[in-house]
Amino acid sequence: QVQLVESGGGLVQPGGSLRLSCAASGSIFRINAMGWYRQAPGKQRELVATGSTNYADSVKGRFTISRDNAKNTVYLQMNSLKPEDTAVYYCNADIASYSDYRVRSYWGQGTQVTVSS
Repeated sequence: QVQLVESGGGLVQPGGSLRLSCAASGSIFRINAMGWYRQAPGKQRELVATGSTNYADSVKGRFTISRDNAKNTVYLQMNSLKPEDTAVYYCNADIASYSDYRVRSYWGQGTQVTVSS
């Protein structure tokens, strides 16, 4: 089995920073793409950042995605946070496991980010 576990969410004031982490574990043969999505109340889930250079326009220049392949972990550094960044943030990864070597898309359980004064 493969699991994605996020951490690092919380409550932060406008202008503040948070760093999210997402660690993949289990019977992993290979990890292809990893990325972050978010879903605000009453809205559809949207892409935040994937790969190393693909960002939503709303977060460009403020958020940075990075990856540690040795740890099977992807990070999202979020700076200059705004109230409109409030959402549940989800990690996503395309992973081939040792069970059958087929690539599947996996999601984490989500972590809440609240930006408020």
